[in-house]
Amino acid sequence: MQQIFNFLIRNKNSILFLILLAVSIFLTVQNHAFQKSRFISSANSVTGRVYSWSSNINTYLHLDEYNERLLEENNKLRNIISNINDSISVDKQLDSTSFEGDYLFRTARVINNNFAKVDNYLTLNRGENSGIKQEYGVITSQGIVGIVDRVNNEYSRVISILNSRSRINAQLSNTNHFGSLIWDGKDPNIVQLIDVPRQAPLKKGDTIITGGRSLIFPEGLPIGSIKDFSLDQTQSYYTINIKLFNDMTNIGYVYVIENVNREAVENLQETTNE
Repeated sequence: MQQIFNFLIRNKNSILFLILLAVSIFLTVQNHAFQKSRFISSANSVTGRVYSWSSNINTYLHLDEYNERLLEENNKLRNIISNINDSISVDKQLDSTSFEGDYLFRTARVINNNFAKVDNYLTLNRGENSGIKQEYGVITSQGIVGIVDRVNNEYSRVISILNSRSRINAQLSNTNHFGSLIWDGKDPNIVQLIDVPRQAPLKKGDTIITGGRSLIFPEGLPIGSIKDFSLDQTQSYYTINIKLFNDMTNIGYVYVIENVNREAVENLQETTNE
């Protein structure tokens, strides 16, 4: 203990200088919007790089599993292409640039993933420089992951579906009955679909997919299957527990979805509401 006191006494001037410097930097950042925004942006970049280094190690340790997933997805794509080829003439060339779709897909890697909190987020190794913006959907080949809510030049943050703020339109695959997908903060493998009317025909094992009332996700993306359900007798709505197809505790690579027609649809809706 005496050695500690001696050290503090010998270096009191340097310690006082560092304390005053830290206080001055804090006050400057706190009271000036420009400096504050620059500091937050720099902090996010540093945090993103730390996550990226950690993710590189984790990715190396799980290469076999990721390769297995890629092989499975490639097999599905080959089957789809085979079915397309069967339906077109033999001499017609299949060119991916000839298809006009409403959505663009970009690949990214998850460098940080929270799933043990009430409000969980993921961090991706792609940002504005890669064409990613806020409110883009994020999925894997097995199901939905979340929605982008923050972006800088190099990285982006995603609100996980395991987040109390998450609310996504979803429906039964065999009917048009729909509701809102939420999470109760308990099991990372189970989410809830609420506000489904009692007229909806339900049974365990039925598939739940994304609905067509969202400008973020295409209709028909897989979410999970019905585990069980209960009926609110006072409001006549079901609460459905859904077993996710995705393992949200083990997300490696993802697709980020851009709805290229979103702005046009929103402008039309605003005009209609005037």
